[in-house]
Amino acid sequence: MRGMTVWRAQCLSLLVLLILISPQGNAHPQCLDYKPPFQPPEPLLFCKEYAKFGCCDLDRDNQISQRFYQIMDYFDHSGFMACGKYIRSILCQECSPYAAHLYDAEDANTPMRELPGLCGNYCGDYWLHCRYTLSLLTNYNETSAIEEDRSKFCKYLELKDPEYCYPNVLSDDKLNANLGDVKADPQGCIQLCLEEVANGLRNPVAMVHANDGTHRFFVAEQLGYVWVYLPNGSRIDRPFLNLTRAVLTSPWAGDERGFLCIALHPQFTKVKKAYVYYSVSVKKQEKIRISEFVVSDSDMNMLDHSSERTLLEVDEPASNHNGGQLLFGLDGYLYVFIGDGGKAGDPFGKFGNSQNKSTLLGKALRIDIDNNDHGAPYSIPADNPFVGESGSRPEIFAYGVRNMWRCSVDRGDPGSGQGRGRMFCGDVGQNKYEEVDLIENGGNYGWRAKEGFSCYDNKLCSNSSLNDILPIFAYPHKIGKSVTGGYIYRGCQMPNLNGLYIFGDFMSGRLMSLKENTETGKWNYKEICMGSDKTCSFPKLINSYYKYIISFGEDEAGELYFLATGAASATARAGVVYKIVDPSRRAPPGKCSFKPTPVNIKGKLINFSPKEGKQTLLLPIEGVRFE
Repeated sequence: MRGMTVWRAQCLSLLVLLILISPQGNAHPQCLDYKPPFQPPEPLLFCKEYAKFGCCDLDRDNQISQRFYQIMDYFDHSGFMACGKYIRSILCQECSPYAAHLYDAEDANTPMRELPGLCGNYCGDYWLHCRYTLSLLTNYNETSAIEEDRSKFCKYLELKDPEYCYPNVLSDDKLNANLGDVKADPQGCIQLCLEEVANGLRNPVAMVHANDGTHRFFVAEQLGYVWVYLPNGSRIDRPFLNLTRAVLTSPWAGDERGFLCIALHPQFTKVKKAYVYYSVSVKKQEKIRISEFVVSDSDMNMLDHSSERTLLEVDEPASNHNGGQLLFGLDGYLYVFIGDGGKAGDPFGKFGNSQNKSTLLGKALRIDIDNNDHGAPYSIPADNPFVGESGSRPEIFAYGVRNMWRCSVDRGDPGSGQGRGRMFCGDVGQNKYEEVDLIENGGNYGWRAKEGFSCYDNKLCSNSSLNDILPIFAYPHKIGKSVTGGYIYRGCQMPNLNGLYIFGDFMSGRLMSLKENTETGKWNYKEICMGSDKTCSFPKLINSYYKYIISFGEDEAGELYFLATGAASATARAGVVYKIVDPSRRAPPGKCSFKPTPVNIKGKLINFSPKEGKQTLLLPIEGVRFE
């Protein structure tokens, strides 16, 4: 080794920033940028032990390699052979999945260690063979005061936690057995975290995006407001739409009437139209109204309120079971999901509204809204299943539904495209079961003969001509009493969640998931629970949420959100939008980046201020789990 006296003159101690870390026990994978680890898109060449999973991509691996060889320039061959392995290992801990723990960087508000924490025996070996190399690894000028004293040397470098110090953390089978996989608690409940992205909302019922490159998203309140949020979290102070004077709703907790959904035209960049679904009262008759609006010529973030064109109105015999979903399929047609008319047990007529194809109640409709600027407000797709059938409404696409609440279209697997275009709906049950359905052309979903997989009306259930489509999943009322349909996750940021259908229950507040077994076609259930405080200790993440899960949504990039409230009233400003986050693994840095198209703002921006920690912590109900 050369220049040892120069190094001694440069060094004193590692100063206070080389903090002695006390045992923490529940450390979790985290990188020095305060984010979860990832799988490098290309294998690492230098820090090879972290080539499959860690905190470095190939660029960072190359930078560490360059620093290593710069340091090695101070060594002759014997010094290289004696100390190279220690210096390489210490430098590569930046790539460890537990880098934040090793460097005491789990809290962004506290100083970070300059060097990773070592295990006692390893530190002793390092001191014995290469103690005079310490100054090459630090920015401090005087390390000579501790180099001669093994106890002082390791006091600064040692991490007292025997599980998470280096090199134990690399070889601990318990820690590394499922590293990077979605975490589950001992009962198998998937542990996820949340990020609060909007709050102060009054029963937020829907979240949509324009798919126009701006990465704006739009949140509708039950009262009749729709607000525009920008990618930086700010909200435009003027509403995209204000229908509060027309919308029929009330402050009563649980009132199902109101502004229920919005859908933007699938070619919104060219066809600047929006479609809304809301409750109205016309001459004391409650109705569902489906309307079309055009974006204002002078403001891209506001609809022209004078442009409303009513496409469809349906009489509502009762105040509940209004349905309330609008969405566009990949075929470009508008799908409208209407409830069975309300009351209980679909008591209308001999077989109920849902089995009666002469009414639009209890149905999934499909209409063509293009080329309708003059004449009829919509046309009927030629392949709608009951076109030409005597006594049947041609708008009907599927029937036998009770009160479908929140449906979504699968974007498909990012690689293979598998599943693309499938339509999922949650259908709220009657007395015993909630269900999730896949919507098919001409499908009969069984209500009121069946509720879930179970018979509700025995006489109808025994009718061999029913030929109903069974749910992909149903759950009993001990789990929850009002399903809120969700989405298949197809985003980029959380690769573990790809293909997972995430949904919830409004009454119990449960978050749940289904994963398809592609070989059997069956859907396997896993409950979702919040990760521990330690698991969700990343900046901006929380592990609590308000109980009443009203809706789910996707942003333009495919990331998944849900909308919930602490008070189920259309006038209570207790609604929050949460982003779902997997704390165990992220996509590689840079993979999911996007540059939003600029948005011209008229009016003011309201900056987002999270109310972190003010939500009611919701825990899974003890003893209620099933496969």
